[in-house]
Amino acid sequence: MNQTENTIRNISDTALWAAVYRARETERPDALFSDPFARRLAGERGERIAQSISFSNRVTWAWMARTYLFDQFISEQVHQGVDLVINLAAGLDARPYRMGLPSSLRWIEVDLPDILAYKEEILRGEKPACAVERVRLDLKDVSARRELFAQLGRGASKALIISEGLLIYLGADEVGALAEDLAAPPSFKLWTLDIASPGLLKMTQRNMGKQINQSGASLKFGPREGPLFFERHGWTPVDVRSLLKTAGRSKRLPFMMRLASIFPDSSGAQGLRPWSAVCLMARK
Repeated sequence: MNQTENTIRNISDTALWAAVYRARETERPDALFSDPFARRLAGERGERIAQSISFSNRVTWAWMARTYLFDQFISEQVHQGVDLVINLAAGLDARPYRMGLPSSLRWIEVDLPDILAYKEEILRGEKPACAVERVRLDLKDVSARRELFAQLGRGASKALIISEGLLIYLGADEVGALAEDLAAPPSFKLWTLDIASPGLLKMTQRNMGKQINQSGASLKFGPREGPLFFERHGWTPVDVRSLLKTAGRSKRLPFMMRLASIFPDSSGAQGLRPWSAVCLMARK
């Protein structure tokens, strides 16, 4: 096997990698969520990528907790009246096909053309629970994304934005600009995102940075302020849920890490402490 087949060749390959961990959780007898499409979406290449990055296999609990928490926030907010979900850098996410969502919900997936075409081929013949639309767009195209956000904003009364696994690949200035663009449409009320501390970012760069860099991307975003970074860009954190604590409650942590999960947790600045969370933001 050519060595390049075992590594991340471009940023879209990270979607194959993430799908592996959803498949592994689904296959557990005590699974916290079910993604019956994940194994097909990951394919053999996704498994080879995961196996080639030993550090990520030691933190399987974090992949599980991230997916589980995003599921929680989405379910809660849809039940509280969200009528539009916009999934940025949607990758191989199959939530419209695997979650119990109302048929009246409108779900928009935004990502690069190749990854969306691949997903459409794998899911051909499957029926989503709600109305799904896919938009081929590079989110780095600022004028195009602003036009899209304005258009989508006019068609909703209460929209929820999802950006799972996206922000860590952007610089702080890029994240701030994206946040401000998302805060512009009045109907964009909520945003759920994942965030890492500077300490976790540094540890992840050390352990996985080389493989990520091969894709042409890099791990960049771990703000010193924690979730409060978004305050000056139009968003207020209203709920912050730690991946470590979630994994601890779910009995997914390795034995040596269980004690750390019972200590009180702060949702503010984390400094050098390895910490990550999924946050619900409200537009200011």
